[in-house]
Amino acid sequence: MYRMNAKLSVNVNKIATLRNARGGKMPNVVQFAIDCERFGAEGITVHPRPDERHITKKDVYDLAKVVKTEFNIEGYPDDRFMDLINEIRPAQATLVPDPPNVLTSNAGWDTKKHQILLTELCSKLKGMGVRSAIFVDTNLENIEFAAKCGVDRIELYTGPFADEFEINKEKAIEPYVKAAELATKLGLEINAGHDLSLENLTFFNKNIKGLEEVSIGHALISDALYFGIENTIQMYKKCLKD
Repeated sequence: MYRMNAKLSVNVNKIATLRNARGGKMPNVVQFAIDCERFGAEGITVHPRPDERHITKKDVYDLAKVVKTEFNIEGYPDDRFMDLINEIRPAQATLVPDPPNVLTSNAGWDTKKHQILLTELCSKLKGMGVRSAIFVDTNLENIEFAAKCGVDRIELYTGPFADEFEINKEKAIEPYVKAAELATKLGLEINAGHDLSLENLTFFNKNIKGLEEVSIGHALISDALYFGIENTIQMYKKCLKD
C-alpha cells in the first residue's frame, strides 16, 4: 500500500542560538522559518527553554503568527510550557522528559513511571485541540504505556541509532523496527528525531514503516552552512521519499 512521505519539520533552535550569540536580530528566526516553508519544509519545530538560551517566548509567539505548515512546540511539560501551549494552540506539542538545565534532549520518558502525569497531560492537550506526542526510546514497555496514556504519537529518540549507525547500521535499526511495529499495532503514529542526518536518514526512513514526521535541527542547519538552506531542505526531503 502506498503511503505519503514522512514530513520534514525543521527545528530552528540553532538559528536562535546564532542570533543570541551576537545579540540583535540577525539571523532573523521568523524570516528563516518562513523561508524554510517556502523551500519545502512541512513543519517548524521549536524547543523553548526557561533560560531562553536559544528560542525565546517572544519567538514562539512571533512564529505562531506566520507558520503556515505545522507548528510543533516541544519541551518539558511544566506549568510554564503547558500555559504556552494553551495560549498558542500549535498543531503539535511534543513532551520531553529533560529538565531545564540539560544541553539537549538525551532520553525518552519512562512512561510506566510517569503514566498518571502523561495521561493527564495528553488529556489536557486533547481538550486544547493540540496533537500530543511523547518522546520515547525503543523500550517496548515504554511504548505500551505511552499508548495507555492516550497519546496521539510517539517521537522515537534516534540518538542511539545515529551513534550505532556508523558501526553497524543493521544492528542500529533493529530496535527501531520493532518499536515502530508495536506502535502501529497499538494505534500510535510515529515521529522521530535527534541526530538524524543526510548520512543516516534515508536508511532510517526506508526501514521504519508508518513514519509520519522527522524533526531535524542541528545536522540540517550545519549542512546549510555548506549547501544553503534551500538546497539542504530539498536534500533532506529526498531522503524521505519512498
